[in-house]
Amino acid sequence: MKIAVFGADGRMGGEACRAVNLAEDMDLVAGIDISDSRDKALEAQVMVDFTHPDSVMDNISWCVNQGISAVVGTTGFTGERLDQIRDLLGHDPQVGVLIAPNFSIGAVLMMHFSQVAAPYFESVEIIETHHTGKADAPSGTAATTARLVSQARTAAKCTPMVDSTTHEEAGARGATIESVRVHSLRLPGVIAQQEVRLTSSGETLSIINDARARSSYMPGVLQSIRWVVDHPGLTVGLEPVLGIS
Repeated sequence: MKIAVFGADGRMGGEACRAVNLAEDMDLVAGIDISDSRDKALEAQVMVDFTHPDSVMDNISWCVNQGISAVVGTTGFTGERLDQIRDLLGHDPQVGVLIAPNFSIGAVLMMHFSQVAAPYFESVEIIETHHTGKADAPSGTAATTARLVSQARTAAKCTPMVDSTTHEEAGARGATIESVRVHSLRLPGVIAQQEVRLTSSGETLSIINDARARSSYMPGVLQSIRWVVDHPGLTVGLEPVLGIS
């Protein structure tokens, strides 16, 4: 398979280039960054995008118009943007576009297992830790996990989680996302870690994902590349690739 990487000079883009080079069934035909012409990617079957929210939509449009499928790890996708991509692909798409907020297989499984377990426990809280350079808090993964947990508990008609806090310093109990408390830590030397702590009287289940290097995201990227060429249209999330959607 012939692959192009957009954002090749960035940390994740560089990791993607190395992963593609090491994959026996892939050939890196272009590593493109902001000052490069996209024409170098014309022979690619799949484009991998780790660029910037300001440029990613134009990159996707260019790829679709060239008949090139896309695997996108760039953040910043709203419902409106996803609708724009669906319109771009049309009703009979010939190429696939896969957009994943997280390519960590462990993180995606953590979210899935947390959603499955949430109705069976009295309380659920999330603690996420990232490096000090991360701009947003809580992380997108933590926010998504909280929503999945809340949806699972609502569907199961669980009673509200008990919290008797009446006096607190601002933020001491974390952010509340759809009734689930989320606590964010920002520490040097960390890539990404998240714990979902589920508790009932006398029992605690902790589901932890700890990404210790950016290379941990690459198996998910490579699986997505192989998957997207056979699945035209828009796919959001790594779950369908793993068969857990």
